[in-house]
Formats: sequence, C-alpha cells, structure tokens
Amino acid sequence: MSVSAAEAELTDDERAGLELVRESGGIHQSDFWKELDVSSRKGSRIVESLVEKELVDREETVYDGHNTYYISPTARDLDFTLLMAGDMLSPFIGEEEVDPNSDAFSQWIMNLAYEE
Repeated sequence: MSVSAAEAELTDDERAGLELVRESGGIHQSDFWKELDVSSRKGSRIVESLVEKELVDREETVYDGHNTYYISPTARDLDFTLLMAGDMLSPFIGEEEVDPNSDAFSQWIMNLAYEE
C-alpha cells in the first residue's frame, strides 16, 4: 500500500494510532487510548487528527453503557482482493444465502483455480 501525503506527515503517536485501528479492524475510542497508553485527552486529539486527515472514520456508539465513538479504517484501506476470483466478486457477498452447489459458486471457484 502506498503512503498518502496525509500519512507521510503523521506524528509518531498518530502513526501508532492509525496502525492500531488498521490492525484491529476497528476499536472503541475508550479502548483506543488505553491500548496506546496515552491519556484520554491525548487519545481524543489523535483520533480527531486522523479523522480530519480522512484516515479513519468515527461514529457515535454506546459501549459498556457509556457514550463513546467507534473508530474504524476508512473504506479505501479495505482490501477486497481476497473476495475476487478474476473479475468476479464472491457470491457469498450479499444479502441472500448462497448454495455452495450453485453454478455461481462453482464458476467463482473455477476462476480461483485459473488464477494460480
């Protein structure tokens, strides 16, 4: 993954925070600052900076009975290549249940085999 201009200018604390969010796949802000071993105030500043730079998303939530935020990687950080077989997206992505004996699934598996 190439480093964006915003990422290149991160402080060490911001870089550690971004890594934590990416590695965890998402974390509550109340756990974020504890994991980084910083004060809640400093943790909030780190998150605000990462949100401003559009490197993480933050949404209000309730966790352990308290209002907090859930911090998650931005969608552009997600790697969808593991769901692909050639140019076909896995048939298991979607609302409906997929029959593993279906033609769509068989075709997807065949495309996986041809990639190797």
